[in-house]
Amino acid sequence: MLDATNLAAPQQRAIRPPLAGAGSEASLRKSARDFEAQALGFLLQPMFATVDMSKSSFGGGAAEAQWRPMLVEAFAASAVRAGGVGIADAVYRELLRNRGAQTPETVGTQP
Repeated sequence: MLDATNLAAPQQRAIRPPLAGAGSEASLRKSARDFEAQALGFLLQPMFATVDMSKSSFGGGAAEAQWRPMLVEAFAASAVRAGGVGIADAVYRELLRNRGAQTPETVGTQP
């Protein structure tokens, strides 16, 4: 039986500045594409939940159900690589706009 009284309290961590290159345009574009892939994955999940997998090539079953989320992720990532639906472009523009608003002169000032 676990005894919670012997557990050490978590130590506080100092807030670190962003990593070098974290705000580069390439990393912002990758973040935007990752966001679009995740959004498309969430949109595709209900479609796969309604498919009768017992009539599929592999016969369904518990193992196939366990691998289905990875299949949905792969379909979503493939759709983004093929051009996506425009979510990544909108997110990228917003990230660039926010990065421009966070110049050293404006950080900590109230509008």
